Amino acid sequence: MATVLYVTAHPFQDDSHSLRVGRHFIETYQEANPGDEVIHLDLYRMDLPQIDADLLRRWGQPASGSSFDELSEESKKKAVRMSEIVDQFMAADKIVIVNPVWNYSFPSILKMYLDAVLVPGKTFTRANNGLRGLSGLMGTQQGKKVMHIQASGTVLSHGKFEDVEFSHRYIKAAMNFLGIEDVRAIFVEGTSEHPDKVQNIMEQAIRQAVSAAKNF
Repeated sequence: MATVLYVTAHPFQDDSHSLRVGRHFIETYQEANPGDEVIHLDLYRMDLPQIDADLLRRWGQPASGSSFDELSEESKKKAVRMSEIVDQFMAADKIVIVNPVWNYSFPSILKMYLDAVLVPGKTFTRANNGLRGLSGLMGTQQGKKVMHIQASGTVLSHGKFEDVEFSHRYIKAAMNFLGIEDVRAIFVEGTSEHPDKVQNIMEQAIRQAVSAAKNF
């Protein structure tokens, strides 16, 4: 049995292009894999602490020990919650991320989630190769799969605006950094550029999601 994190980053709960395609994907996946556990993380409606000064000083440390005891009660709760979030990510086998594109990137709450799971000493560590920076680090999350479902009013995955597609490229780079090589994508794009083609764009994306879910 596999554990799947279904991560949605949208203020809406249903009526959006990305969420509609994501729902078709996850429902098809559950039908094809009834024994798997799917955990929905609705980022706008879950307890997702922001990394503040206290948490930053403790980044990568366990939620115990003398330094933990020195924190305020509020900071202790944040530290424990952040530890729960990264442990949940590490225990998952597959990740499905669903988001819109706003101003060339994804909603800031998704960045908060990614910051919570990219933790030194847990999801990545030193490579012990004597190098500094990214070259001296290595991910610990090999073997996972990621499906990224992204909606944008403009076509960004290819064409003249490809250079300002910062959302999927960031997520793919972050997952690769964690050692996850299997990062797939479904783009629901061009709905604002081509309002007369929205139905066709959605139908195509849903067909792609249904097909991809059966083999994810």
